[in-house]
Amino acid sequence: MLRSMYSGVSGMKNFQTKLDVIGNNISNVNTIGYKKSTINFQDLMSQNMSNGGTNPMQVGLGSSTSSINVVHTPGSSMSTGVATDLTVSGSGFFVVGTPGNFNLTRSGSFTVDNAGVLKTSQGQDVLDDAGQTITIAAENRDSFRINSAGEVLVPGSEVPIATLGIITVDNPSSLRKVGGSMYGPPAGITPTTAELAGVSIGSGQLEMSNVDLTEEFTEMIIAQRGFQANSRTITTSDELLQEVVNLKR
Repeated sequence: MLRSMYSGVSGMKNFQTKLDVIGNNISNVNTIGYKKSTINFQDLMSQNMSNGGTNPMQVGLGSSTSSINVVHTPGSSMSTGVATDLTVSGSGFFVVGTPGNFNLTRSGSFTVDNAGVLKTSQGQDVLDDAGQTITIAAENRDSFRINSAGEVLVPGSEVPIATLGIITVDNPSSLRKVGGSMYGPPAGITPTTAELAGVSIGSGQLEMSNVDLTEEFTEMIIAQRGFQANSRTITTSDELLQEVVNLKR
């Protein structure tokens, strides 16, 4: 009975964590570039009740969280008509931060500040393929454009003044979230161009989150019922334990 109580406790903890993950996904349903998370469970070690015969008798001791993974499927694109709102295809990421200390993001909500520096909505510098900041002259701030190769072009010249830095990651699920729809980069990786990375840049649009509310609400119901069922396991075990105690009276 004590085993069943501890199993129920571990189950409640796991489903509470699942609800935490679901709640975070739902709260970020409209966050630009957000990638939803999923949680997986695994069983704990089993206790041997008997080793006799052909098959051992074992009783499980509950469950635990095995992993919380970020799902990097692309979100839908929303047209904005703003030249500095960008999307990146495939497994590409924009590079933002400072030279030598940068992060990765799929959120392409960029703007140009008073000094002409291309920045994110959080104030991070957008870096080029050399890992340097991108600065646009005052006379071109209302007329520049960014093509599908990530080249920043100004009127009267076919030579780009800068090229957006792009990083592709073979295993995006290994990236660590650092907040603000950003991820810490893998060790030793450096920016390159969209062309060399094999991706394309879309201008005048933003990538929305990949959260599916229908799926999240369904998972929420499953988590709620799982939490209730494990709670019932504890209650039933407590009632049986009380009956055992009463036998000695």
